[in-house]
Amino acid sequence: ERIVPSKRMALHTETSRSRLIIYNAIIEDAGIYRCQATDASGHTEEASVVLEIYQRLTFRDVQSPQEFRHGETAEVVCDVISSPVPVVVWYYQDREITEEHHSRFQVLPNNNLQIHQVTKADEGVYRCEASVEARGEIDFVDIAVVVNVPPVLSVFQQSFNATADYQEAVTFTCLTSGSPDPVVTWHRKGQQLEPSEQHIFNRLEGGRSMLTIRNIRQGDGGTYSCKATNKAGSQERELFLKVFVQPHITQLKNVTAVEGSAAMISCVAEGEPLPDISWRRASDGQAFVDGDKSQDGRFEVRGRHGKSVLTISGVKLTDLGQFDCEALSRIGGHQKRMFLDIEYIPKFLTNHTIYYSWEGNPVNISCDVMSNPPATMLWRRERFTISAEGTANTRVHSAEGKSVLEVTPMSDRDFGRYNCTARNNIGVRYQEFILAQADVPSNPYSVRLSAVSQRLATVTFMKPDSHGGVPISYYLVQYKEVGSQEWRDVKSHSVQTTVVLTGLEPNTTYEVRVAAVNGKGQGEFSHTETFQTLPIREPSPPAVHGQRGMGKAYRLGLVKQDDGGMPIVEYIVKYKTDKEEQWMTKLVPGANDFAMLQPLQWNTRYEVEITARNVKGLSEPTFYQFFMPQKPDITESLFSGLGLGAVVGLGLGALLLLLVLVDVSCFFLRHCGLLMCITRSLCSKKTATSGKGKEIEEGKAAYLPPPILKLPLKEENGKESLKPDTIEIKVHGDNSLHTKPDDSKA
Repeated sequence: ERIVPSKRMALHTETSRSRLIIYNAIIEDAGIYRCQATDASGHTEEASVVLEIYQRLTFRDVQSPQEFRHGETAEVVCDVISSPVPVVVWYYQDREITEEHHSRFQVLPNNNLQIHQVTKADEGVYRCEASVEARGEIDFVDIAVVVNVPPVLSVFQQSFNATADYQEAVTFTCLTSGSPDPVVTWHRKGQQLEPSEQHIFNRLEGGRSMLTIRNIRQGDGGTYSCKATNKAGSQERELFLKVFVQPHITQLKNVTAVEGSAAMISCVAEGEPLPDISWRRASDGQAFVDGDKSQDGRFEVRGRHGKSVLTISGVKLTDLGQFDCEALSRIGGHQKRMFLDIEYIPKFLTNHTIYYSWEGNPVNISCDVMSNPPATMLWRRERFTISAEGTANTRVHSAEGKSVLEVTPMSDRDFGRYNCTARNNIGVRYQEFILAQADVPSNPYSVRLSAVSQRLATVTFMKPDSHGGVPISYYLVQYKEVGSQEWRDVKSHSVQTTVVLTGLEPNTTYEVRVAAVNGKGQGEFSHTETFQTLPIREPSPPAVHGQRGMGKAYRLGLVKQDDGGMPIVEYIVKYKTDKEEQWMTKLVPGANDFAMLQPLQWNTRYEVEITARNVKGLSEPTFYQFFMPQKPDITESLFSGLGLGAVVGLGLGALLLLLVLVDVSCFFLRHCGLLMCITRSLCSKKTATSGKGKEIEEGKAAYLPPPILKLPLKEENGKESLKPDTIEIKVHGDNSLHTKPDDSKA
């Protein structure tokens, strides 16, 4: 190529010579240069010049450090140039690397150092030394070799269990190693987890990385991955979280079915593990599980994947009510209740379709209906609808499930058939009622007399065959003496068929008859029956019962007996001990119901003979025995008639009296006590002007006669606990006590 002058190449031409100057020569400038000369006639001559350029040692872009992956063949680059070609020698830890000593090391023709299957032990600083012996030139460069080790992951525990919704926490732990230290990240479902209140990350010494999952819920279950990454590569390990969830029923609704149709009740539950679902009927506690079928074939259960369906075919009204759905697994259970409502066509609740009344007497015809949903009810009379407002002699009263037609018959046309129509969205039903004219009852029959005495008789009879269409109110019993024209009336109590006649005369013949009375009126009388009361006689033997009295007394109860037709005038009571021959007699008025026998002897058996007397004469005697107990002690005698409260009150009163006596004694004998304190307190309040009067009064008090204390006495036998007799105790000035001569009696 023809050289064109430039900044680095300059041409200097003279008459007989030409010079080429190359500034800043480089290795590329070496080569053959030709100088070509041409004269005026066009003749050309040329000459060649060979230019050689020698380059000094130069390391070109040698990188340090140089990184390699563990286990691969590493080539440590040492790019050095010089002219002539340099000699390159490699050193490691101040020792020359030769292939004889290091079979894994080899210096390549391009002067690079090759290391087979490089390891972490090969890491360090290598020296690349280059020299040009011809010029005595030598240089080196240190190259740091870094061996990157891919991450290694290990886990202590790969599978974890937890229960949802119990504020539980689980911690995953990964152990990592590698060079450089790997970066650990946690992933779930392909997404890297970020720190949050639920996900807590921790990294400890020794390459331990932890992920804590707090407040575990059902959605936290599944696979998690721990990933370690560095320059040499990455490694990933999976961990599994099994979340157990308490069974929870998510779907259970009330169901409404039509009678006779089929009902399907669905219960859906979730949980981990998936719970088993069962049913229970609340009315009788019968349980149904998956695959069950009732004996009548109407109930059947089918379940799958957390859903159970209870099918009821041919629904009956007895199926109405509550059903429990229970979801159960090995970690718990959940129960919910639903209500099965059944709609059905109206049903009439009464078979009473015939009513009786008479002209002017109002009657209520009741139409009672059971239905779901509630029915509307209408009344019809001969194809005409009776309005809710009613007519002149009809009125309608309505309530839920009930409609009452009030009819007041005015003539024969108001009697007859009435129709009640009940309708809801399931269907319509009709019921016919008949309003008939009532009559008076027929006559009672089989009139009988029983328990006839001097003044009483019991009438019994059979109900009439017909009550006339309306209930019997009562029975009218009439009786009179034979030969008399005046009947006396006695009404039965309600509709009892037994009536007691009282106030009869002894030894008298009576006639009696019975009629039934209803709202329409009185029916015919029965056949007349005749009976005779008993004549007056002596009383029956009296009946007695005993009860111990107070002290030496005995209370003998008298039970009223048959008086023979005349009142008891008196009871003659005779009594004696079983060791005596002579009887003691006590007369007791006939109106009394007891006789008190006293005084009696202690620890003694007594015999009693009681006879009743009326104006006709004496009854047969009744004999009775009783035993008087041992004599009680003084305390028992004193308090036997008193209750616990009275005994306690007497004790407190005696104690208070004793305290008063002691205080009074202390006042006069020792000038102390409560009374003395009160006296001194009162005296200290008086003024100086009254002091003299006080001294005079005290002087008088010194000459007053001593006070007399009276104490109650107790009677020896204990009958009377307190007596008016007292013991007088005089308190003398010489602090001595004196009593009257008869004190010894106390």
